[in-house]
Amino acid sequence: MRRKQRSTGSAVPALEWVDTARADLLAIVDYISDENPDAAQRLKDDIEAKAVKLLEFPRLYRLGRIEGTREMTVWSNFIVVYQEDVFTVRILRVLHAAQQWPPPQEIRS
Repeated sequence: MRRKQRSTGSAVPALEWVDTARADLLAIVDYISDENPDAAQRLKDDIEAKAVKLLEFPRLYRLGRIEGTREMTVWSNFIVVYQEDVFTVRILRVLHAAQQWPPPQEIRS
């Protein structure tokens, strides 16, 4: 199931989290909350707030390692992979910087 957050203006795209990205975020928060629940909640809030800001500035962050994507860094250890077009900013993955990205089958030749 995909979640969309619709903006009020017609010129601003909608924010969409794909299921994998939402699961990534919740797994990271769950892991961190075992040691520090407050930090886990702050990280979740920061990632979600920065994702909303993408609606205003979708091209602010670097081009992604997979063609057609962009990558936003949060707290220097986390990468939010997303796609953007005129209608939608789609959050694809939320990853720890130590994770292999992209997966071997998706590396550009």
